Amino acid sequence: QVQLVESGGGSVQAGGSLRLSCAASGSIGDMRFMGWYRQGPGKRRDQREFVARIRPAGNPEYGDSIEGRASISFEHSTNTVHFQMDSLEPEDTAVYYCVYRGTSTTWGQGTQVTVSS
Repeated sequence: QVQLVESGGGSVQAGGSLRLSCAASGSIGDMRFMGWYRQGPGKRRDQREFVARIRPAGNPEYGDSIEGRASISFEHSTNTVHFQMDSLEPEDTAVYYCVYRGTSTTWGQGTQVTVSS
C-alpha cells in the first residue's frame, strides 16, 4: 500500500503564492506519476479537476486552469512532489488532493486552499 502525507495549503490573498507538498511512502516502486487534483466548493468527488502531475523522470503536465501559474517537481530522495502555485485567484479556492498512480491509485486526505479577493 501507498501512504501519502500532504502539507502546505492555507489562506492567501489574490495574487499570492502557495506551495503544496506530498510525500509518498510504502509500496511506491510502481509509480507512474504523482500529482494534484482539486475539488471546488459545492463540487462532487467525481467533479475533481486535474491540476498537475509529474512522472518520476519528469515531464510535468498542467491543467488549463493553472498552466503558466504553477510548477510541479518531484524530489527523488524523499519521494515528495512539490507544487508551487503563483498569482492565485479566488477561483483557485478548493480542496487540493494529492494522488499517486501506480498499478492502483491512492488519494491523499486533501488540503484546503482559500484565496480571498
